[in-house]
Amino acid sequence: MAKTPAELWKEKITGYRKKCQTILNLSDTIRYVGVINSYGRTLTGIIRPNVKPMLKSDQVKNEFFIISTLMTLRKDTVSTIGKLDHVIIQHQKILIIIFQKDLVTYYISIDKAEKNTSKIIESIKKTI
Repeated sequence: MAKTPAELWKEKITGYRKKCQTILNLSDTIRYVGVINSYGRTLTGIIRPNVKPMLKSDQVKNEFFIISTLMTLRKDTVSTIGKLDHVIIQHQKILIIIFQKDLVTYYISIDKAEKNTSKIIESIKKTI
């Protein structure tokens, strides 16, 4: 029997959640892993237990809106400069690594103490 749209959506979100958990397990320095849609809405996200969020709710909404807008606008340049591999945003306290896959954006924040980000990036690529 065919699945309803609600069942298909639930399966998709469950799949994203499993990928987020797998990414979170790659390193103890990963603070947060989330999946956002093209409008900046969080589809799923996991904060590492015992990690205090740095941003307030409104700041998170603004951050995700900015990132989703950036990723949406970048799609127009794919044919000219090639497919986007990943984006790294480096702050004083954390790194943010962004991947886009199948109309969603993976948003990962990592402690600045992490020394081997290239290994984490390669592992994330294999996961998503």
